[in-house]
Amino acid sequence: MTVDKAYEYAFDVVGGKINAPKYVIKQCRIYLDIADGKDEKYCINEKKKKQIEELTKLLIVPRGLCANKTVYEVLGGFQWLFIFAVLTVVYRNDTEKRRYETGILEICRKNGKTFLIAVVFIILFFTEPKFSKFYSVAPDGSLSREIQTQIKEIIASSPTLTDKFKVRRDDILCYLNDNDYIPLAFSTSRLDGKLPNAFVADEVGALTSNYPIEAMRSGQLNIKNKLGCIISTKYPTINNPFEDEVEKAKQVLDGIVQDDSLFALLYEPDNTKDWESDDSIIEQSNPLALNIPDIYDTIKKMRTDAVLMPSKRENFVTKHCNIIYQGVGTETYIDPQELIKCRVSNIDWTGRTVYLGVDLSQTTDNTAVAMVALDDDRTTVLADVMAFIPEGRIEVKSREEKLDYNQFIQSGECIACGDRIIDYPVVEEYVFQLEKKYGCNIAYIGFDRANAMSSAQKWDKVYTTIEIRQHSTVLHPATKLLKEKILSGEFAYKRNKLLEINFQNAMVRFSENMNMYVTKKHSRGKVDMVVALINAMHLLNEYEFIGDTYSWIVQN
Repeated sequence: MTVDKAYEYAFDVVGGKINAPKYVIKQCRIYLDIADGKDEKYCINEKKKKQIEELTKLLIVPRGLCANKTVYEVLGGFQWLFIFAVLTVVYRNDTEKRRYETGILEICRKNGKTFLIAVVFIILFFTEPKFSKFYSVAPDGSLSREIQTQIKEIIASSPTLTDKFKVRRDDILCYLNDNDYIPLAFSTSRLDGKLPNAFVADEVGALTSNYPIEAMRSGQLNIKNKLGCIISTKYPTINNPFEDEVEKAKQVLDGIVQDDSLFALLYEPDNTKDWESDDSIIEQSNPLALNIPDIYDTIKKMRTDAVLMPSKRENFVTKHCNIIYQGVGTETYIDPQELIKCRVSNIDWTGRTVYLGVDLSQTTDNTAVAMVALDDDRTTVLADVMAFIPEGRIEVKSREEKLDYNQFIQSGECIACGDRIIDYPVVEEYVFQLEKKYGCNIAYIGFDRANAMSSAQKWDKVYTTIEIRQHSTVLHPATKLLKEKILSGEFAYKRNKLLEINFQNAMVRFSENMNMYVTKKHSRGKVDMVVALINAMHLLNEYEFIGDTYSWIVQN
């Protein structure tokens, strides 16, 4: 192959000349292997690549620092890599069939992501089959039309293109082959029936559900060269469709999940702690800033303001560092990203002594049952938490809390029972079936006296139940222990998105004696699963860690 700007960028990233995060390095290695002819299944379509290069020489940048230059001149290396990867990497045995069907770009604001997708769509106007349809979806109609605005401006600024397009209010039509681009208004139910050859989902981190993306993907089933571009910056919560897309991309790049059709450039920094002083965080999350010094200097000035003014931190850290930031003036219990690092694929509970913590809330509210045990090393804490909600309030709770409870129920993270109120016998029976289900041995069940006396009396006929007083003097050791175990990586749980959202919501207060406790009143949303887990940790701490210590002293 001929060396191009994408190859040069990937080569410099892998060689360490360009400071890039680890997942970008992994993706660049894959591209280099293909470009160097080392991949037995895929190769670069050199003819298509040359065609794209020539097209970009006809496109004029309409505004900004690089106005009036050609797109070919101004595109950064990472932008070339994205374009060439999704449009020119093909099968060796069918050079007309593209490898990648999904292109994910996780990048900070003002790094040219919308401009990049506009260029991709203009290329597709000329290279896709006749009567192709292109769509954009976003959290609202205004964002969806951002791509349309960029395409319009590039066309209007490029003399060789103006007579080849008809730019209308609701779409852009290419006269040469009747290919059509249409920005779609956001909807939760009316996007089916489309047949997109390509689509872009913009600012996916702000979507409340993944329906728009899945509706587009469903419409591509019989398209040979389908393409979906998923682009966004970080948002302050982990509960959004973009985090799901990014998580899968990481698993693919780590080799955990096999999906040859996914390409991802994930510009989130490897170090998420020292944003106040670590320049590498800016470099790894803002690749365009490495090419344009003015952007880099501006971001550093914004960082100085964010350090001095707390009101500016959330926007800066989230949007310009690609780090999820919990907000100003808050006392977040645990960073959800630290919890996610403790995910494991499976936990074997067979023969383990387990401690249960329950949080039986008001009958119309969420309820949770948590189970913990020590791993064979007697250091790592194993955990599993189940939530319960009234079945008759699923839609109301989903709307009020902006969560898809039906999804959590289908994934086995939540059980719906009762009508308008929790059916406590279902919760009680769930506990009674745990030993049979997991092959474990229940040592103790810890409960809060409020709302739980009836259930505790039933459990007490079979197991030993212990009332746990909900006070900071009692709960502080367990609350502190759980946090330490998670931060040290000595905690393990199977993927549970609802639990992660509960941790995201959890806020702590400190008593006069600096005892830490999770407060439902001041948390951002439901934290029942965290409270149940802390109750279980209280028992584990009392009977495993503290108990072990006393036994050791006596033996000596």
